[in-house]
Amino acid sequence: ESSAACEVCEGAEEMTEPLKQCTAWLHAYFCEPARTASLPVPAFHHPLLRRDSFTGQVLWTLLRDVKFGEAVSYKQLAELAGNSRAARAVGGAMRSNPIPIIIPCHRVIRSSGQSGNYGGGNLMKEWLLSHEKLQKEKLAY
Repeated sequence: ESSAACEVCEGAEEMTEPLKQCTAWLHAYFCEPARTASLPVPAFHHPLLRRDSFTGQVLWTLLRDVKFGEAVSYKQLAELAGNSRAARAVGGAMRSNPIPIIIPCHRVIRSSGQSGNYGGGNLMKEWLLSHEKLQKEKLAY
C-alpha cells in the first residue's frame, strides 16, 4: 500500500470536528490500523443507531465486540445482540448500516465461512477482509 493512498483531502482545516474525527479514523483504518483502537469513534446521530431498536443494538454490538481482523457469522452476531434466532434480521441490519467500514459490517460472514453479501459489492468485502487480515499479520511480527 503506497503512502499516496493515505493522503487526506485538501481543505481539512475547514472540516467540522466530527468530520475531522471521521477522517482521522478512516485514515488510521487504511494506513495505521493499530491506531484505530486508540482513536475515538466519531459521533453518530443516525436514527438507525438508536440502541432501543434491534438494528441499533446489532450495529453497536458489532462495533463493540468484533475487533479488527476478526469475523463473526450472522448467527453469532444475533446471539451477541441477544436473539439467537434473528440471523436474518442481522442481515437486514447489515444492509441498513449507514456507516459501513466504521461499523464494520464487512466482518459479518455466513456460518459456512463464505463472505456473504455486502452493499459495497462482494469484491470490496473480500478486499476489506484481506486488508484486515494482512494488517493484523503485520502487527503480529
